[in-house]
Amino acid sequence: MRARNVALLLTAALVVYLVLLAERAVQLFATGTPAGIALGVGVFLLPLLGVWIVVVTWRSGLQIQRLSRRLDAEGGLPDVSDLPRRPSGRVDRAAADAWFDQRRAEVEANQDDWRAWYRLAYAYDIAGDRRRARATMRKAVDLEAADR
Repeated sequence: MRARNVALLLTAALVVYLVLLAERAVQLFATGTPAGIALGVGVFLLPLLGVWIVVVTWRSGLQIQRLSRRLDAEGGLPDVSDLPRRPSGRVDRAAADAWFDQRRAEVEANQDDWRAWYRLAYAYDIAGDRRRARATMRKAVDLEAADR
């Protein structure tokens, strides 16, 4: 099953859950008691927060997918298939660090190139630093949007 199909399936399940949660909030409002109304407000905030998170996550994913397709069309997608791997399938740490250093040098040489930032984000990801990978990918998305 493709990753996008899994994401759609999980999003649909989350939407069902959020609808059920909102329904529970309405039931709490209907009690008419101060405690029920207060709990209803709190419970109703959860689906609102959930919707916001889903929208932001899907928007980010679609932007990254657009960059990936554009980079693929240009023949510039990062290729780590030749890097040595551990038995778990992850890229060997020393090889990931060396590959990362190359990508960082690319960014330092051209700070305004979204392609270099995309590859650096990928390097952070294979090195296991997801937080920096996300931040770096946001920078790539911003630079690409300014480039269009």
